[in-house]
Amino acid sequence: ENLFVEQCSRCDDCIKACPTHILERGRGGFPLVNFSKGECEFCGDCLNACKQSAFVTDWESRSPWQVKASATESCITYKGVVCRTCGEMCDARAIQFSPRVGGVSTPEFDDELCSGCGACVAPCPNNSIKMT
Repeated sequence: ENLFVEQCSRCDDCIKACPTHILERGRGGFPLVNFSKGECEFCGDCLNACKQSAFVTDWESRSPWQVKASATESCITYKGVVCRTCGEMCDARAIQFSPRVGGVSTPEFDDELCSGCGACVAPCPNNSIKMT
């Protein structure tokens, strides 16, 4: 993060290049990922648009960021309401629902499988998915 802050010129080229429009101007003018707008497709357009080389360039060996999805205590499954929206949106199958006798299945997140794309965030009906 320190290297990014040092190299980023806050020109907004990455924001303009993002096809899913999840990048926006954040605090201090730095780009900010807003998963409530959609998911990252890992297309690399932001990386290619950056003239300052502020982004990680070895996406094949690791994710562009280290964030992972998790559910907050406001998740409606914890209140007994059946919902599997986050798991249905996860192409990586990082969110599973194990059957529970006498209760509603709750989401279980696999950090090893989670790519950090954020596809599970926007569709959550209760805004209970956080990327940390």
